[in-house]
Amino acid sequence: MKWTGRFEGYHTAAFRKDLISGLIVGIIAIPLGMAFAIAVGVKPEYGIYTTIVAGILISLFGGSKFQIGGPTGAYIPILFAVVIQYGYENLLIAGFLAGILLVLMGVFKLGALIKFIPRPVTIGFTAGIAVIIFSGQIANFLGLSSIEKHENFLPNMKEIAIHLTTTNIYSVITAVLCLVVILLTPKFLPKVPGSLVGLVVSSAAAAVFFKGDVATIGSAFGAIPSTLPQFQFPEITWDRIETLIRPAFIIAMLGGIESLLSAVVADGMTGSRHNSNRELIGQGIANMVTPLFGGIPATGAIARTATNIKNGAVSPLSGIVHGIVVLLVLMMFAPYASEIPLASMAPILMLVAWNMSERKEFVHVLKTRTGDSVVLVLTFLLTVFTNLTTAVEVGLILAVILFVKRMSSVMRVAKVLPDPMAKHEKVMPHMVTEGHDCPQISIYTIEGPLFFGAANMFEKSIMDTIHQRPKVFILRMGKVPLMDTTGESHLASLAKHFMKLGGMLLLSGVQQQPLDVMKRTGLYTFIGAGHFFEHTGKAIDYALLQLDSNKCLGCQHFAFRECTSLSDKDVTREGDIQHRFIPDPMKTHL
Repeated sequence: MKWTGRFEGYHTAAFRKDLISGLIVGIIAIPLGMAFAIAVGVKPEYGIYTTIVAGILISLFGGSKFQIGGPTGAYIPILFAVVIQYGYENLLIAGFLAGILLVLMGVFKLGALIKFIPRPVTIGFTAGIAVIIFSGQIANFLGLSSIEKHENFLPNMKEIAIHLTTTNIYSVITAVLCLVVILLTPKFLPKVPGSLVGLVVSSAAAAVFFKGDVATIGSAFGAIPSTLPQFQFPEITWDRIETLIRPAFIIAMLGGIESLLSAVVADGMTGSRHNSNRELIGQGIANMVTPLFGGIPATGAIARTATNIKNGAVSPLSGIVHGIVVLLVLMMFAPYASEIPLASMAPILMLVAWNMSERKEFVHVLKTRTGDSVVLVLTFLLTVFTNLTTAVEVGLILAVILFVKRMSSVMRVAKVLPDPMAKHEKVMPHMVTEGHDCPQISIYTIEGPLFFGAANMFEKSIMDTIHQRPKVFILRMGKVPLMDTTGESHLASLAKHFMKLGGMLLLSGVQQQPLDVMKRTGLYTFIGAGHFFEHTGKAIDYALLQLDSNKCLGCQHFAFRECTSLSDKDVTREGDIQHRFIPDPMKTHL
């Protein structure tokens, strides 16, 4: 690991700034850590353990100077599903496996690839997660009793509807008080964490006025211990790995996306640049160690990272301080945390859901009314009504299909001839007409990537010309930036078919990537190095020397300016044609 730049030029004033920002973010992280753990369906202290261990390790080993790691709202649906299906013990194993996957992704430098996930997919599942988080807190907000939690959205909504009659007015008052305080705090105390103030005020009010009438963390989960749990390695078997590898992969992918998005936000706020692969390794290490202390999976937290920066953070030390602050609070105030009402936690998570909902971006993409809108809506609906795994898979597949369709529509294949009125006799499609088209030389301009999505259309577009058996076939490939093996296969098929009929294939302006592909596959050698030209003009000059003189006699197409002399009946021998034809160095046929 290279530490250059992370603490370069560090001084006492910078330490003071890191200390202050770490203290503030640590205080903010405490209620969030407990709230996220409760939403996942595990004890609130597990969220605290995650905040401490993962927060410190992500700052130590990550690739962003300002990243704050810990449990996040984005993880809630997938972790809740794992807990419901497999239990808390298996959640720890899934988190550990996800950590290994993240480390491998960083080692093999896959950090840049995660950035290629289409924005409509990330907006769609983020908005869907927000809906799940918000709806999941309705029961606690209303103080409903005898609620049975389900994995899917609709059964949970049905459960809430059935138990609406059990609404606890004291819980509602507590929740509303917490919500009001959270919303008002930024206006009157902008530097004080609103969630913490709301939690303290509503908890105190409930303890004084509604004691015993409102469910608390202690009554629901038991007292919160004031120490970290003992180090314990989970029992990992091959059967468990086979069962949990799929959710582990989703946890790793989601964690990678979330952490790198957070790092990008931090870069935008500070002008710095993060190391994406190192960030993945840091996230992986944190997620491998955290389960050994009972913690749930963690990732970079965008809101806490932004708060860290706004409060003057200078280095990763602020993230380490944030973890230590949470540890000290756990050791000193754990008994008091047990008295926090569940109704006070609900508004905190509801506001988290509201802030992460990407509502403006969602509406913006919808307004485009394009394929991206379909990807967005489908990913969103699948996240809400099925699960995040299905949503991401289907969203990515649909996005890829739309991308291929768009790229294939970019492909243009046009038959062209030189325009004598254009500069350098530039070849143009409009010059090709029924009465103006050389029977022996066919020239085609190819524009766009020649890949699997467009290769078939490319072949069909020029197959009719090959069946007409021109003597020379020129492909202008100067605007083909990329060619895959499918495109190469179709081009090779055309070349073999045309040359089998006795024709000659010439290529002009071939870019480096397609040229490299043809050299690796042997197509370059098959066509012949002498049949590749830098400019179309040179290819045409060469083609004119290969013409059948008998077919030129009396031809009235006059496709090239040389045709006037070539069609002259006084010219009867190919050798005479070669002597009478003098290439024009100004003619490039761009």
